[in-house]
Parts: sequence; C-alpha cells; structure tokens
Amino acid sequence: MNRLVRAAQQVQDVLNAAAIPFCFIGGLAAQRHAEPRVTRDVDVSILAGLGNEAPVIDLMLAHFAPRRDDARAFATRYRVLLLKTEDDIGIDATLSALPFEAEVIARSSLFEFVPGVWLRTCSAEDLLVMKIFAGRPIDWRDVEMILRRYRRQALDLAVVEARVMPLLQAKDEISSWDEYQRLLKRVTG
Repeated sequence: MNRLVRAAQQVQDVLNAAAIPFCFIGGLAAQRHAEPRVTRDVDVSILAGLGNEAPVIDLMLAHFAPRRDDARAFATRYRVLLLKTEDDIGIDATLSALPFEAEVIARSSLFEFVPGVWLRTCSAEDLLVMKIFAGRPIDWRDVEMILRRYRRQALDLAVVEARVMPLLQAKDEISSWDEYQRLLKRVTG
C-alpha cells in the first residue's frame, strides 16, 4: 500500500474511533477528483468547532508526532495542527469550525484509493471551491483537471458558484472568479 494512503488510513482510523467528523482535502481529494499527482502530505479537515480544539489536538498528538516544537500553540493560533506519521509522512490537520467547513465534511464520501482502503474525501464541487479560493498555480491546475474529468454534466456548477462567490468577496479576490470562468470556458466550450 502506498505510504500516503496508509498515513491517511491511520488518521481516519483515529478520527473514526473517536467519532469526530472529518474529511480529506488537498492532494488526496485531487487524486480522487482530478488526476493522480504527487502529494507529500495528508491534508485533513477535522470538525473541532470553536472552543473545542484542545481535545482534538490532544487526540491527534497522542497518535502522531508533532512537526513543530510549538505544535499545540501553533494549532491554537492558526487552526492547523502540523503532525507526521512514524514513517515521516506529513499531516496538515485543519481544525475546522466555520459553517462552510462543516458542510464540506457533511457532504464528503468514501472512495476506494487502493483495493480495500476507502478514505473519506470532500466532494468534487467542494474541492473546486477550495482550489478556486486558494488560487495558487497548483490549485488552478487541479481546477482544470477536475473540470476536464467531470465535464459540465457531472458537476453542479451552480453550487460551486453559490459557495465560492461569498468566500472570494470576503477575501476581495474576485479576479479568481474570472480565472475560473476562463478555465471553464476553455474546458467545456
């Protein structure tokens, strides 16, 4: 089994045993919804809520090593817990609390990455929203690959627009919407 998938399965087992809602985002989700690509860490969104971060941080630190000496303080301040597995695979655990983040987790589903290993990942629409919002070069490549893979028929593009526009407006980054529209037109005609 691929080391990254094994690391994700370890994370999933810990969170499932504790009945904490979560889903994988980032590179693993891109492998499901876009195309296989190199990713070096496991990105997971964990529903911690506001004021309930400490038990989630404690749980994860009990099972995985911190990547920073101040991992607990960093996670409390920035809402990202930086961990690693025994075989040195990075885990970026986002401590989610916003309604959008809770909805992403609620809409997530299982996908078989390798025979017998099913991992919970976000939907293609939610991944598009996150990638458009992030707007880095690798994110735009993923946006294009998601659009190519699903085409217009299998994606609810109205949902993507409804979810991403308020985020882009809050960030004052409407130019990302223009880039998305350009890619959408190029891929779907």
